[in-house]
Amino acid sequence: MTENTYANRLGFYAETISLWIPDRNATVLVVGGGPNDQQVFESLGFHRVTLTNVDSVIRRTQGDGPSLAAADAEDLAYADNSFDYAVVHAVLHHCRSPHRALLELYRVAAKAAIFFESRDSLSMRLVERAGLGSTYEISAVAANNGLSGGLRDTGIPNYIYRWTEREVEKTIASYAPHFRHTFSYAHGFGTPCQTNNRMGLSARLKAAMLICYRLFVIFFPSQRNLFACRIEKPVNPRDLQPWLGIEQGEIRLRQL
Repeated sequence: MTENTYANRLGFYAETISLWIPDRNATVLVVGGGPNDQQVFESLGFHRVTLTNVDSVIRRTQGDGPSLAAADAEDLAYADNSFDYAVVHAVLHHCRSPHRALLELYRVAAKAAIFFESRDSLSMRLVERAGLGSTYEISAVAANNGLSGGLRDTGIPNYIYRWTEREVEKTIASYAPHFRHTFSYAHGFGTPCQTNNRMGLSARLKAAMLICYRLFVIFFPSQRNLFACRIEKPVNPRDLQPWLGIEQGEIRLRQL
């Protein structure tokens, strides 16, 4: 990943967080956090941020970088609604179950869960098919001497799980079918990372294809490859489904 590409991704991260968490005194849990997350939140003026990561990352960063607490994104040891906001940036695709990690994020957030990942789209699948984008995160593991940076920070390159709006909404509806939810989405652009050339394309042709992709997403912003979602936590009983009500302190089906 080039320096400019990474700067674009962090810029999208910072701009979206600034918009979606207006209260700088809010408590924020950042799952899979690190120096870049610390930089983003400090630059925006947040002061009540808890950063967590897996044990292997904690061991590598002791005495260097932000203060991190050990936590498993797929099984967070926090009570429901422990933080105002729960955030994860470019980490869900490293999990064995990205959906389980998302639901843990939702569970511990009191106001909203926010995540940043790549977006699944027809244009991105074509970019991937042409070998201009990664399917498995081989480059991250290679950058760590083959020892880490992959699935759950192991040396096994993880599959890059990409999301759609519909998939997010189905996942949350399955977990909490008793509530109506409000979703917000943002789309950004980062030049796809090139890790292979399975079609044998020349450097000039690859560059031309990437230019075409960049122009295409200008006119169709929902096809951009950076994807952010804010899931607002529902308020009981205001956001109950219309066929449900509260009876003797419990959520029950209304008499039809």
